[in-house]
Amino acid sequence: MGRKRRKRRKRRKRRQSRRGGPLEWVRSLAIAAVVFLFIRIFLFENYVIDSGSMENTLLVGDFLAVNKLAIGPRIPFTDIRIPGYSEPRRGDILVFDPHHEENMTIVKRVVGMPGDTLEMRDRVLHLNGDAHDEPYAVTTNLPDGHDPQMLWQRDFLAGGPSDGYRPTRDNWGPIVVPADHYFMLGDNRDDSIDSRLWGFLEGWRFKGRAVLIYFSYDRNSFRPFPWITEVRGSRIGDRVR
Repeated sequence: MGRKRRKRRKRRKRRQSRRGGPLEWVRSLAIAAVVFLFIRIFLFENYVIDSGSMENTLLVGDFLAVNKLAIGPRIPFTDIRIPGYSEPRRGDILVFDPHHEENMTIVKRVVGMPGDTLEMRDRVLHLNGDAHDEPYAVTTNLPDGHDPQMLWQRDFLAGGPSDGYRPTRDNWGPIVVPADHYFMLGDNRDDSIDSRLWGFLEGWRFKGRAVLIYFSYDRNSFRPFPWITEVRGSRIGDRVR
């Protein structure tokens, strides 16, 4: 009897050893990789702020969690989009692929929805004829100026195209947002390359809604190891609004 028990124990140990062998490790890693890719492609993605165009809402060195399911993720290598559980809303901070630059991802705020009439007068945004309250907008004393890239706007003026139209950074419009297009602005109005320059954004270009700052540090610090020594603990966990 004792000999049989010992044999059974040895067989059990061999089975356990095989279960914990290299093949099992490979299988576990493969499952983990598939789960990670599924989450990244269809549910959430991270985005790191590397410019000051959204200050003071978002700072350089903020790490964002981006909800892709809210807007609807695209299936990789196809034009197929899975419907999201919500639509883009005015005031949303969205991550998107711009049409003017390949291999780039940008984050801006939606200020104009399809059918809206937008105008800026002396740095004040007017929406459908009324001044729009924007407590998040930041401006400086930087002098206003015209940029030839803004001349695309003359074909979308509310009163029809005008050859004499000369928009500036702080004074432009009124322009009408076409169907299934959006007008995107950075909160830091004097330091943002946005729809004022490169035009309306197609809705299918949205990747997701920025929802949470999960880590933040001062990337402009000259101290060594700023991701350890310059962590902005007060921003971690903040909702993006």
